[in-house]
Amino acid sequence: MKIINLGTKKLASFYVACELFKEMSQQPNSKLGLATGGTMTDVYRYLVGLLEKNQLDVSHVETFNLDEYVGLQPKHPQSYHHYMDEVLFNAYPHFKKGNIHIPKGDSKHLEEEAERYNQLLNDKGPVDIQILGIGENGHIGFNEPGTDLHSETHIVDLTESTIRANSRYFESEQDVPKQAVSMGLASILKAKRIILLAFGEKKKEAIHKLMTNQVTRDIPSTILHAHPNVEVYVDDEAAPDSNE
Repeated sequence: MKIINLGTKKLASFYVACELFKEMSQQPNSKLGLATGGTMTDVYRYLVGLLEKNQLDVSHVETFNLDEYVGLQPKHPQSYHHYMDEVLFNAYPHFKKGNIHIPKGDSKHLEEEAERYNQLLNDKGPVDIQILGIGENGHIGFNEPGTDLHSETHIVDLTESTIRANSRYFESEQDVPKQAVSMGLASILKAKRIILLAFGEKKKEAIHKLMTNQVTRDIPSTILHAHPNVEVYVDDEAAPDSNE
């Protein structure tokens, strides 16, 4: 696992956008694992700019999102369907709808939906690049501390710390969904290449724990030590101290 401090969120986000663009331009039928949240907004903004400048044909690119809140319809302003439409798919409207894959959090049969999405990943994968953020408690996707290290796509009960952290996107903490459909840890590890981004002082402890612990269920991100091709990009504030 490599950790690289690129100084600022802007520079790190642009670098990752370039890596995604390069993958799509070199491999027209590439498969990308996508993440959401505040960490990723600049990545997609820069990526859209690169796609527009080069008018890249993305009609054969397939995308697979990590997760979705349970109970939110795709058009809900805080759903990850809506997020992805806003930051990427409507901003560069050349991706084929049939090649965009996001778990259906509003499904009436959640366990079946988790199985369907997991089978989709197995049938169409592995993804070429999976991008990840990291939670303050070390979660990746919505895989909270204690998650089975061999987990595949599943229904997750969100912890209080995750609900509290995500409440800034909702009118109140009570409005934050309490569950999500998420790729499991084993699902994430199937990617050929994994890029994790972490920005800000609040993520420094999570990066410290990732880099200084062996694989443990208590810190889900540590499962990444079991993958042969992981890059971690941070800004100055999230970077571990030099003596670590």
